Amino acid sequence: MSDKPVSEMSFEEAMAALEGVVSQLERGEVALEQSIALYERGAALKAHCGAKLAEAEAKVEMIRSAEGKVTGTVPAEGL
Repeated sequence: MSDKPVSEMSFEEAMAALEGVVSQLERGEVALEQSIALYERGAALKAHCGAKLAEAEAKVEMIRSAEGKVTGTVPAEGL
């Protein structure tokens, strides 16, 4: 598990770290206290990824609007 603060991670770094957290939790080979710490880090990573995606969607929306194209996004989760 990386010690890098979540707020300093790129989207790709945070996704990779989140996948690592999920993998460790799914294996169930960690002590309860470590599981709780992993879960907390996973929640922070998920929130960070969501914020990064929202930023990207807002940028695309601004570009499309500036080009005079129809605006409006569909959440990636709905695809």
